[in-house]
Amino acid sequence: MRAHEAGALHGEIGSRGPAWLRTPVDVNALVPQLWPRNVVRGPAGALTVAGLDVRDLAAEYGTPAYVLDEDDLRERCREFRAAFPDADVYYAGKAFLCRAVVRMIAEEGLFLDVCTGGELATALSAGMPAERIGFHGNNKSVAELTRAVDAGVGRIIVDSFTEIDRLSELARERGVRPKVLVRVTVGVEAHTHEFIATAHEDQKFGFSLAGGAAAAAAFKILDEDVLELRGLHSHIGSQIFDASGFEVSARRVLALQSQIRDARGVELPELDLGGGFGIAYTTQDDPASPHDLAKRLRKIVDGECAAENLAVPHLSVEPGRAIVGPAVFTLYQAGTVKDVDGLRTYVSVDGGMSDNIRTALYDASYSATMANRTSTAQPMLARVVGKHCESGDIVVKDEFLPADVQPGDLVAVPGTGAYCRSMASNYNHVPRPPVVAVRDGRARLIVRRETEDDLLALDVG
Repeated sequence: MRAHEAGALHGEIGSRGPAWLRTPVDVNALVPQLWPRNVVRGPAGALTVAGLDVRDLAAEYGTPAYVLDEDDLRERCREFRAAFPDADVYYAGKAFLCRAVVRMIAEEGLFLDVCTGGELATALSAGMPAERIGFHGNNKSVAELTRAVDAGVGRIIVDSFTEIDRLSELARERGVRPKVLVRVTVGVEAHTHEFIATAHEDQKFGFSLAGGAAAAAAFKILDEDVLELRGLHSHIGSQIFDASGFEVSARRVLALQSQIRDARGVELPELDLGGGFGIAYTTQDDPASPHDLAKRLRKIVDGECAAENLAVPHLSVEPGRAIVGPAVFTLYQAGTVKDVDGLRTYVSVDGGMSDNIRTALYDASYSATMANRTSTAQPMLARVVGKHCESGDIVVKDEFLPADVQPGDLVAVPGTGAYCRSMASNYNHVPRPPVVAVRDGRARLIVRRETEDDLLALDVG
């Protein structure tokens, strides 16, 4: 939500009626940390991005549409590179990947993480050098591993003993020595949704530290000497604002690194602390800057290495959401506006859970604003919902919109660059929206809108 008062008011509506109408909320204001940096309200009251009016974008590309502020994305890449000058910054492609974005992050000097054969194919087809690609995944197939090895992928993050055996067999067959990191499950429960917390013990990723599997995996790789063990990897979750989880994770992973040194006389040269850095979806979110993140993580690693008498390893981090999330907003058109017993108004838009499943899946919160004009009408508490045949098809749970919002108005939802297009579906046979990149007053289509012909082309019955 744009206004922090709305969270408190949510529970008061039923008992106090329209008391929220007296809350001073500027429905025309844009909170800077929620929006791409080149989004402002133009003289006519409509949003503009990099100089282009969203009404013109809607007319040319239709709605819904994901709108990417390309300079914003590039600036965030540069900020992470500047913050981590002695580390490798891997863009986490699962957040959102297409060939244009691959080229952007490559041009800005970032590396790239992929986690499926499809993501790897996208990266390679866009010209990303294979040695700058890392390959994640808890169930990489033989075919995927073969493609990665043959392409010369820079590192593979191994996730199971089965994968170590598969990869070792491929390495022997091809006479190569792939570089690997061992993904360590450190037992840190990040302060995030259960489904996106990835470092507690009872989940599918990595080798358990507490159970000894992580050490056993590292010893197996070192003893067999078929793969090149470069280091350890930890990822504690997503949408994290508190650095304490990274501190505990680093301490435990570096203790394992010390154990490996003492047992095998090998000091591993690399350490990947993963990503999961949070962004602002609402005014209640307060993310750290890349500079502050780097300062905290470097202090943590330096301190733990000193305590373990280890040389400081070469660091890697994996921001995905923190780069692409704030750089994109979704542009919708309102179709129906429905008051429900004076409790709230439902504003139905021409998209929904097929283009943003996060609200339904993670109980995620978003903000919204009317994008095609300003309004002097008083604010009303609204719920922005989609067109799908599901009561849980909610885009924005609670937001103040002007009381005169009407069918045909444009509604923009910021912070939709990460895990919206990449998790989009064809639920109810709705074609997925396009992605439009805007820069220097010019727009270009980087992912076209799906059509009904696309949907029917796969239906061979």
